[in-house]
Amino acid sequence: MIQREIREELEHKMFYKTASFSDATKGRKVKEEKCNLRTEYQRDRDRILHSKSFRRLKHKTQVFISPEGDHFRTRLTHTLEVSQIARTIARALELNEDLVEAMALGHDLGHTPFGHSGEMVLNDLNPKGFRHNEQSLRVVDFLETSEKRRGLNLTYEVRDGIVNHSGSSTACTLEGKILKYADRIAYINHDIDDAIRAGIINIEDIPKDLIEILGKKNSNRINTMINSLVKESYHRNFIKMDEVIGKATLDLRRFMFDRVYLDKVVKSEDDKIIHLISSLFSHYQKNIDEIPKENLEIYKNTDHTREDIICDYIAGMTDVYAINLYKSIYIPKGWSK
Repeated sequence: MIQREIREELEHKMFYKTASFSDATKGRKVKEEKCNLRTEYQRDRDRILHSKSFRRLKHKTQVFISPEGDHFRTRLTHTLEVSQIARTIARALELNEDLVEAMALGHDLGHTPFGHSGEMVLNDLNPKGFRHNEQSLRVVDFLETSEKRRGLNLTYEVRDGIVNHSGSSTACTLEGKILKYADRIAYINHDIDDAIRAGIINIEDIPKDLIEILGKKNSNRINTMINSLVKESYHRNFIKMDEVIGKATLDLRRFMFDRVYLDKVVKSEDDKIIHLISSLFSHYQKNIDEIPKENLEIYKNTDHTREDIICDYIAGMTDVYAINLYKSIYIPKGWSK
């Protein structure tokens, strides 16, 4: 018996019956020969981890635009925190850690430069709209390329978890449902930490009843939320928190929208972001041939619109790349002989 088959057999001994077993995946869009060492979900995790889109996350905004402090979160550190939380929950619930890790590492690959502010600009500019979860799926299905394939050709379950991690949609697996909670637990708590570091709020600003229920420290709140999920969901066919912790978590999220995400200081750069991305979009509508040839080649013999191509290109940029590109197009250069 090869190593993959040993691992697949072990999953049936370790996981609860409601888990997504690696040997029962619905498969890939394009059938491939299986790896002799890794399960299908481990293989998906590795493909995401080694992708260019994953590496670019380190230079993409989480909440604070191009922060100068070394300890503010980026889209990459957020992704790693989501992955850790999701694995902890999956292990406690005896579900598939490898599957939930692959989903978590890929869930934000489609995020734009400048966080949700950039996402809103592209949503306004593209007649089809723009949502980062759908773009994340587009990245793994189409935009990432290699010598062997178009896209990463991930399994159905990983793709489903990625596209359904946000909004009102629901993943088809319990692991995908864990991801949605892990994402929320991560960003609520690490954004509180960053907002305090930035001087936007103080810990005393958080409503006392929420502190009493969830905890004062970042680690205490995360622990409370995770424990609630595990207690309520253990060996069940759903993932949820108990009523008290669930309500407090939603109330804390509302507090963050009121005091941080929509704060005038945090949003003070939005007009500049709108101008920058809109200017790049307008430039490439008139000069689409200036998009790198290797980017344009993937659209041959497809029905993608000009707006689709431009959105893909801009969404893939890091904050720094977008800023430097704007400068090279619109800011006069000094003359030199």
